[in-house]
Amino acid sequence: MSRKDSRGMFANVLGQLEQPTAAPVAKPTTSPHLLKVAAGVRQIQEKGEVLDRLLKDGDHIVEVDPDDVAPSSIPDRFDGAYDDAAIDEIAASIKERGQIVPGLIRPHKGDLLPYQIVFGRRRLAAAKALGLKFRAIVRELSDEEAIVFQGEENANRNDLSFIEKCAFALSQEQAGYRRDVICASLATGKSHVSEMLRIATAIPRDVLFAIGSSPEIGRRRWIDFADAFARRQDGAARVKQSLGHDKAAAEKDRFAIALGALKAEAAPAAAQSAVTEIRANGFLLATVSYAKTGPKLSFTKAVPASFVDFLNDRMEALHSEFVQSTRHSSKG
Repeated sequence: MSRKDSRGMFANVLGQLEQPTAAPVAKPTTSPHLLKVAAGVRQIQEKGEVLDRLLKDGDHIVEVDPDDVAPSSIPDRFDGAYDDAAIDEIAASIKERGQIVPGLIRPHKGDLLPYQIVFGRRRLAAAKALGLKFRAIVRELSDEEAIVFQGEENANRNDLSFIEKCAFALSQEQAGYRRDVICASLATGKSHVSEMLRIATAIPRDVLFAIGSSPEIGRRRWIDFADAFARRQDGAARVKQSLGHDKAAAEKDRFAIALGALKAEAAPAAAQSAVTEIRANGFLLATVSYAKTGPKLSFTKAVPASFVDFLNDRMEALHSEFVQSTRHSSKG
């Protein structure tokens, strides 16, 4: 076999391994050696930069009982990522080739269990299902260091969808983590994190879970969804009702179904009067409706009460500034 032919066959094997396990393979390889090499390359690539750095720092891999490892205090994935199908796929890989990619755990204080998971929860669940020891690096980490490692490992592997990152950011903020820690855990800037928090705040968590992680849906479409949700008083009910009719729909389809339900017909308030939108950084903050009874300013659910209080405290000064500007205009 020529070198060119062998490269082609190896690329074909890698392509087959990247396909979902349920998809039929048209031309399975006849070389067990190539299958083994390709699987090894794929798992080495999955290890990522975070584990490389940990191992270079002198940390060692140990084997612990999965029952000795407590869950993370801040979830990063939606619950569907840990259902039986997702764990079974990882368990099958570990059963065949062993756990090549270790997790990261830290000593757990104030609990009966000696360790707490930092990242590698699905590998931990698979090892437990197989009755095997969990291979992991043990490192002393503060709460802030642990949350940064947890998010950074997922970011390097592109393992979280956009909306999961939004929910992860909100969970951290609700737990009291500083904004710079949240930024570090998601490897992004403060303005991007602020936008993520607005989206996650605007859409109730149970609605997000009903839709799913939606890995193919990005930032712009979720902003569109949050805006559509903010315009409806019955948004949560409409989303859940629409998704209830097709529980087996794929996640990208579930997002489209939910968004379609929100946009199916105009909200009653919008139909009765002209409406102007107030936006900041492309995100809907409030609407102004001009009815016969006078203008009405309505903030969306994404706007925190603290901002409304901030604006209320400065309302008198803003009005004075407006009056002075109109006087100057009339004199000119």
